[in-house]
Amino acid sequence: MAGFIQKGVKNILQKNPNDIVFLSSIRTPVTRAKKGGLKDAYPEELLSIVLKATLDKNPNLDPNRIQDVAVGSVLQELSGAKAGRMAQNHAGYPSTVAFHTINRQCSSGLAAITNIAHAIAVGSIDVGIGGGMESMTRNYASRAIPTTLWPELKESPDKDARDCIMPMGLTSENVAERYGINRADQDAFAARSHQKAAKAQEEGLFDAEIVPVRTRWRDLEDPENVPEKEITVTKDDGIRPTATAESMAKLKPAFKADGSSTAGNSSQVSDGAAATLMMRRSTAAELGLTSSIIGKWSGTQVVGCHPDEMGIGPALAIPKLLDYKGISKDDVGIWEINEAFASQSLYCVRKLGIDEDKVNPKGGAIALGHPLGATGARQLATLMPEMEREGQQLGVISMCIGTGMGMASLIVRE
Repeated sequence: MAGFIQKGVKNILQKNPNDIVFLSSIRTPVTRAKKGGLKDAYPEELLSIVLKATLDKNPNLDPNRIQDVAVGSVLQELSGAKAGRMAQNHAGYPSTVAFHTINRQCSSGLAAITNIAHAIAVGSIDVGIGGGMESMTRNYASRAIPTTLWPELKESPDKDARDCIMPMGLTSENVAERYGINRADQDAFAARSHQKAAKAQEEGLFDAEIVPVRTRWRDLEDPENVPEKEITVTKDDGIRPTATAESMAKLKPAFKADGSSTAGNSSQVSDGAAATLMMRRSTAAELGLTSSIIGKWSGTQVVGCHPDEMGIGPALAIPKLLDYKGISKDDVGIWEINEAFASQSLYCVRKLGIDEDKVNPKGGAIALGHPLGATGARQLATLMPEMEREGQQLGVISMCIGTGMGMASLIVRE
């Protein structure tokens, strides 16, 4: 695989037969858990919809040519392995197409895309799909903390071992306290996320990446007497167009009485799914699909950090990625950095010295939501059309990861 690594902007932008290219990258709307348009949908239902839409968007691809599908799934029973396989078959994929799920917490969708990329790079497969699914409405009862655990781990002499089950909100507070990220800056960052997302939604900038979802809806106010109805969900519904730093400042701390992380400056608990069709460039040429190529995967790096400040992960993974690819931060046109919390997002942007105007230009998880298993794949679906709109050639996707990690991928537009 080392022979496929292209270093330096000039080499990265060259088109080579062994490139791992994207032909489509799509997602469902991301909606609020318990309250939003997809609250009554199943995660595998959302997966089936984006998998079918992937076939529909690529009518000249014989589904029999797809060899493997990898899907990020964090909270679902059995990590969604059996339900996901059922959803894939239900979407019209031949039984010869293999399937597996991946759980690397918040990076699972990006990890799935990376796994498919690696399989193509080493010649194991020629065509595959990477994506993610999550219904936090249905599967967030444990708050992503194990309900059954070897008791000795909870009392381990190793602090990092104990801290792996620290609530994410407390890790956010640690980052804010240790690195001087004040409440006012967090609230202002959160408000900007909503304002950017609202503007993008109003201008139709999400339309190309979103697949409408026809699903069921039960009334929360009177579920016994109001009959279930069918609805079509077409837009993200967590965006608050009227959000301001002043309105954010009115919210109480969510995780510590004297803390600075609130429901407003933290990512939303959400439902959604996403999928990306990938293949080797030479395979696309063989199948007459070269004109359908929208971009390529250029590399991924992952790194560990202390679990009690897991939010700093992107500040560690991104430099590792830039070094791995032989580029500088100035070569990157757009940064999709997951907004798990405003505290850690601000820390990473400041630590890396990134121009904040290039970060999440259509808003991030504070406004759009963070369906854990799907987020990395959602970020790619959001990034590709924005790179085209802005005329940018290189983009980076990155996120922090529960238990203490960071991941970052370099994406190239064509």
